[in-house]
Amino acid sequence: MRAPSSLAPAVSAPTRRPRPAPWRSAQARFALLMVAPGLLLFTVFGLYPLASTAYLSLTKYDLLSPPRWVGLENYRQLAQDPVFWTATRNSLLYLLVVPVLVLLPLVLAVLVNRPLRGVGLFRTAYYIPVITSSVVIGVMWKWMYASNGLLNSLLAGAGLEGWVKAALGFPRDHIAWLQGTADAPLLPLFALMLVTLWRYTGYYLVIYLAGLQSVSSEYYEAARIDGATAWQQFRWITVPLMRPYILFVTLLASISALQVFDEVVVMTGRPPEGGGPFRATTTLVYYLYEKAFGQALAIGYASAISLALAVLTLLFGVVYYRVVLRAGRDV
Repeated sequence: MRAPSSLAPAVSAPTRRPRPAPWRSAQARFALLMVAPGLLLFTVFGLYPLASTAYLSLTKYDLLSPPRWVGLENYRQLAQDPVFWTATRNSLLYLLVVPVLVLLPLVLAVLVNRPLRGVGLFRTAYYIPVITSSVVIGVMWKWMYASNGLLNSLLAGAGLEGWVKAALGFPRDHIAWLQGTADAPLLPLFALMLVTLWRYTGYYLVIYLAGLQSVSSEYYEAARIDGATAWQQFRWITVPLMRPYILFVTLLASISALQVFDEVVVMTGRPPEGGGPFRATTTLVYYLYEKAFGQALAIGYASAISLALAVLTLLFGVVYYRVVLRAGRDV
């Protein structure tokens, strides 16, 4: 007697058709066609400048003669440059504007997001500094910071001039906001921060307004029925729902603070007179500009500074990315 297995008809194994290469499918080709312009622009305006900067940072180049390879000499010199570390400190101190630029526009956006009479005028007024020229802003604030300017006149009118002068170390003279003193050497830097706060508050306010428009009014109506106060509505409804916008504004404000340049040049002057006094307002971008286009024409050294700034900015980007991922898991 034959085994049942031998009576079963022979079944041939299914033949596998060779799978086409992923890039040969119509969907893959269409996707590549769609992303090709973006990849091309990123390569031309992103990767190529980054690679060129990395190469120049390893050379000695003055725009007049061909680059000469020096290896890591620029980075060794950078590590021993006290002005570079002062500029790094000033750039990191400038990040103090970020919390204010994150919270103040959010509060203002909540206030002007109501159907009040004349609210459009307020929205326009807040945005005017954003579209105003840096030169105009610099001239205006230099006049406000002058010894006989508006700020000192307001302090004198309010009776606070003597107290502020004593606190900042100006016993007799008028307060020189862009000069500083031994007791307040970073006063010029903080004066520039105030200009940045005034200028960019309206920009981030518009971003928050766009986010608030997407929040349903049903949340607030339900909260009012439950007896929630305005602060409780802001704390438990507005802030959680606006979290992606808050994180986005945090990233933009951080990058802008690390790359501040206009305010320094317009209000303190170009190299070698600007960036002072005593390097009090010299930031990384300003020092980069000074080395690259000042009297030294040290393009290689300036490229090393720019890469150091890129690494610093990348660190904040990584922190931002991790915060976004963690916030996404909590939602």
